[in-house]
Amino acid sequence: MQTVSFTRMADGTREDYELLDNYAAEHESTLADRVLATLAALRASYGGYKVTRLEHSLQCATRAERDGRDEEYVVMALLHDIGDDLAPYTHGELAAAVLRPFVPDELSWIVKHHGVFQLYYYGHHIGSDRDARDRYRDNPHFESCAEFCELYDQSSFDPGYESLSLELFEPMVRRVLSEPRHLHGQFA
Repeated sequence: MQTVSFTRMADGTREDYELLDNYAAEHESTLADRVLATLAALRASYGGYKVTRLEHSLQCATRAERDGRDEEYVVMALLHDIGDDLAPYTHGELAAAVLRPFVPDELSWIVKHHGVFQLYYYGHHIGSDRDARDRYRDNPHFESCAEFCELYDQSSFDPGYESLSLELFEPMVRRVLSEPRHLHGQFA
């Protein structure tokens, strides 16, 4: 493998940075593979629920698909918990960071904040504030996040639900993650 000539970025040449751009493009082209592998790994995530974390994700996406949501929304529903294993305290932020370049602001906001919105359903049972989501009431995406949690997230723990397979969603994930269309002022 070819490497750059520098040990300090300030000393890099045009050729060095062109080489790095080529490697970065190659790596970016396999993002969907890595995301799908991370999602599949939720099969073995922590227990306690009646379904695996992967099955929960499939149920969320299946419900969204069956409701006629657009492809970006369905992929958001599928990937909303991919941060569970690596970022248990900030899993929504991790998932939102992955999705943000590929989905509209509203959808990345939903993913980022869904954890606090989910407290509405169980916070009072564990000594947390079930109304913690109210601090976001003035946000234009508040109702969309509440709706996502009500329709898809909190209701997708049913072992009897017939969800669609991960293989069925794979082409959708690949299309949505194929090109960053929503960079929101970030560098490409």
